[in-house]
Amino acid sequence: MKKQKTAYLFLLPSLIGTTVFVLIPFADVIRRSFLKAVGNTFVGTANYREVLTNQAFGEAVWHTFRFLSICIPLLLVLSFGIALLLCQLKGARAFFQTLFLLPMAVPVASLVVFFKIIFHENGLLNELLNLLHMQGKDWMSTDTAFWILVFSYIWKNLGYDVVLWIAARSGIGKEQYEAAKVSGAGAKECFFYITMPQMKPGIVLIGVLSFVNAFRVFREAYLIAGDYPHESIYMLQHLFNNWFTRLDIQKMSAAAVMMAATVSILLCLLERWNEKQE
Repeated sequence: MKKQKTAYLFLLPSLIGTTVFVLIPFADVIRRSFLKAVGNTFVGTANYREVLTNQAFGEAVWHTFRFLSICIPLLLVLSFGIALLLCQLKGARAFFQTLFLLPMAVPVASLVVFFKIIFHENGLLNELLNLLHMQGKDWMSTDTAFWILVFSYIWKNLGYDVVLWIAARSGIGKEQYEAAKVSGAGAKECFFYITMPQMKPGIVLIGVLSFVNAFRVFREAYLIAGDYPHESIYMLQHLFNNWFTRLDIQKMSAAAVMMAATVSILLCLLERWNEKQE
């Protein structure tokens, strides 16, 4: 009991801060989602029905889902493959780890300027195409904007995930591989029967972190293309931002509650899967 009291005393400042700045405000958001923005009149689920029938909300959900379903698997596979290659490089591993982490040190403003210089209607890419007698275009105003955003997300987060994969891989004892090789196992057997089973908890953790980082890509999309970018990169963050600037509190509250519930269910399913694997 004494140890538990000491632990809670250390946790108390964080618990108070989380309650005051996160839990209580979110409880107020839930309350507002059932009220009118003006007059505080109880309207039941009317705000939720209005959001679900909103065309902009449907399109933003689809674009966000498309972005996440492409970016996260692609990032996990690429970072996992690179991490396995770096684990074979004993001497140069630290150098390559630092190299892959450099994009995280680049400020968002500098990254935005770089992309504008390259992909603007009068940017370097169009100038190069003109030299080759090819037709250029405003890349951020076409469907290409989606793939530019995908590249930006992967380029910026690849090194972070690589380091996490290497840390997870380092937790597997070398004696397991040595014992397997003595028993006649090859590289394929070691990968599928030693590496992969023990990396499953890492998959959940790195997947969740990649999911969280995917929502931060809104900064780049907003700074490059503004409030109303091309429809392919118009995601939930843009919609919430536009509702906030118009003070459309009732729709924003209902959409935020639905989004929080969806993410919570997804994380609970991942946690249950992780417990079963362990």
